[in-house]
Amino acid sequence: MKKIIVPIDFSEHSEYALKAAAKLAKKNNADLLALHMLEMSDVMLTSSEDLQNQKAIFFFKLAEQRFTDFLKKDYLKGITVIPIVKHFKVFSEVNDVAKKNNADIIVMGSHGSSGMKEFFVGSNTERVVRHSEIPVLVVKKDLPEIDFEVVVYACDFSIDSIEPYLKAKKMIENMNAKMYLVHVNLPNDRFKSSLEIEQGVVNFLNKAEGNLDKVESIHYISDYTVEEGILNFSNKVGADLIAIPTHGRKGLAHFFEGSISEDIANHATLPVMTFKI
Repeated sequence: MKKIIVPIDFSEHSEYALKAAAKLAKKNNADLLALHMLEMSDVMLTSSEDLQNQKAIFFFKLAEQRFTDFLKKDYLKGITVIPIVKHFKVFSEVNDVAKKNNADIIVMGSHGSSGMKEFFVGSNTERVVRHSEIPVLVVKKDLPEIDFEVVVYACDFSIDSIEPYLKAKKMIENMNAKMYLVHVNLPNDRFKSSLEIEQGVVNFLNKAEGNLDKVESIHYISDYTVEEGILNFSNKVGADLIAIPTHGRKGLAHFFEGSISEDIANHATLPVMTFKI
């Protein structure tokens, strides 16, 4: 982990993300890319070209100064912080910044189900999760430590889930954390018998690992929704972090449909890390 991106909107929750990103940067000797996305108003964008340029320069300078002041934090001392101010109208373009800078992870602060303050309103956290090709860590509060000791990784053990599983496994191993693999069985048309689940797990592990050594770390949970199953199991084992694969716009693989990854990122009190399928 060499480069960490953290979007900043000057809110309390984006500072939670900045603090978490700073801790990650120190642990990994990584650079911190602090990103502020300046959204120009439609009125300004429809102004005459000369007036538009003047206003753009003014707002950029204003944003840069506020950004500079915001980044004057004691906990950032000793970290290489690269401030980036961009003019975007679509928040999903955070992924473009990540790709351009070869970033390893995006760290975001979130209010949860009520959305994020100021710029991070509505479904912007969800948009980043859907579009990001690199892992996204969503934090809801100030984390005293960034040492994740127990991680719950939710998986349906489909072939599509192998690549994100291997990425998550590598990152979790680098954290020296214990990883629980959990499958949620639902009482509807997606219900599977124990034999069906076990056969899927064996096939998954043989293809992903080449062996069945991790079969003992897999847990099967029955619940009314995938989200409830993951959150309840995480509480039961005292997890520090929930990790989930996501298909992006297509939702999670197979029974991870719709916006399960975004719902968990919104509703979990624990930090959530997503991995793109």
